[in-house]
Amino acid sequence: MTELELTDLDADHQLLELSGTTLLIFTSTGCSSCRWARLHLPDLELPVERLAWIDAGNNGGLVSRYEIFHLPALFAIKDGQFYGPVQAIMNPTALTQALNNALSRPAEELP
Repeated sequence: MTELELTDLDADHQLLELSGTTLLIFTSTGCSSCRWARLHLPDLELPVERLAWIDAGNNGGLVSRYEIFHLPALFAIKDGQFYGPVQAIMNPTALTQALNNALSRPAEELP
């Protein structure tokens, strides 16, 4: 699984250009759940082509646009389309089901 580090400067361009499914994840170094996600999500067998990480502490513009209130915050993006939040406990089965639920909603433009 590919991993990307995105910032306020390049996230929109990258996310619009990527084909396939991306799990967009906002994290922060001071968040223990975020550290767990960083360590373990890449090893889970998830139905995504890539994980895209955004450091919430350094990218306030994206945090504001995506209306991030808690971390980690996960979102589904497929073929440049935004499918909204992915809310699940951090295990493969729950995340896969939440991703499938998100991708079944109508697509929107990126925030």
